[in-house]
Amino acid sequence: MTRKQMPIHSGFTASSTAAEVVRGLDLHGQVTVVTGGYSGLGLETVRVLSEAGATVIVPARDVPRAEQALHSVPAAKVYALDLMDPHSIDAFADEVMDRYSALHVLINGAGIMANPLTRDARGHESQFSTNHLGHFQLAVRLWPALAAARGARIVAVSSRGHRLAPVDFDDPHFERRPYDRWLAYGQSKTANALFALAADRRGESSNIRALSLHPGTILSNLSRHLSNEDLAGFGVSLQDPHGYLPPGDSAAEGGIFKTIAQGAATTVWCAVSPQLKGYGGVYCEDVDIAVVSEAEDPREPGVKPWAIDPEDAEKLWQLSERLTGAHI
Repeated sequence: MTRKQMPIHSGFTASSTAAEVVRGLDLHGQVTVVTGGYSGLGLETVRVLSEAGATVIVPARDVPRAEQALHSVPAAKVYALDLMDPHSIDAFADEVMDRYSALHVLINGAGIMANPLTRDARGHESQFSTNHLGHFQLAVRLWPALAAARGARIVAVSSRGHRLAPVDFDDPHFERRPYDRWLAYGQSKTANALFALAADRRGESSNIRALSLHPGTILSNLSRHLSNEDLAGFGVSLQDPHGYLPPGDSAAEGGIFKTIAQGAATTVWCAVSPQLKGYGGVYCEDVDIAVVSEAEDPREPGVKPWAIDPEDAEKLWQLSERLTGAHI
């Protein structure tokens, strides 16, 4: 059954690192796919999982760049994938299933944020296409390999940005309403959480559990489209010398940013922690299950009710099937 959306008091904190989360776990024999695994949080996720013994596959639109970025993680395997190209997604899934009998973890971590209006070849708005639809198709195409693991997890990297907007089911691609890059980002991150909820409902009988998460506020290349004024609107200052959470202190005065190692912790926890055995369909942050929050401020912690609504999760799944043609 889907567990309640409430903290389990994991014993970790906002300043825990991915290496701390995975300490003591032996992941030999496990196969993991990490999209976005060759930069930022994804690269740290790949590094930590590899060091714990997992076989980690990193999909990449730019294979040479990914291989160069992963030179320090020689065990990582790079295959071509473009999340905005349905044929590329199918080819990647076929290659993985040809090479591996089972897939134990799928981490949907790649994404774009607040970019100018662009569309994929099918006319879908790019943030919804990359952040949600591409990952939806990828998970559905890999479903047989996930089922074969007899204990798989799907991890959807959402964001506190989901608090900016629910999914607009009447116009998800901004064909009739004016394009707003933040509303587009917000609905794509809400879609990540709703996807996990619907995927978990479908996967539970096959022992496939799905979770979503907010990794924390991290300065990475995801923010490449943001100006200093954009960051200031979120209460963020690049000049703040006290902006980072120090190790071991989850309530640091003035702490805003997580380091890359801290930011990857919740993703890794959702992917492999035995504390989450039997859990699914929940939204996590700071290495625990998040509280539900009605607060209007997008900077507040917690998950908005619209991102864990089971009816909207089903509507999104059906919409995604129609838009991608992918079915379990």
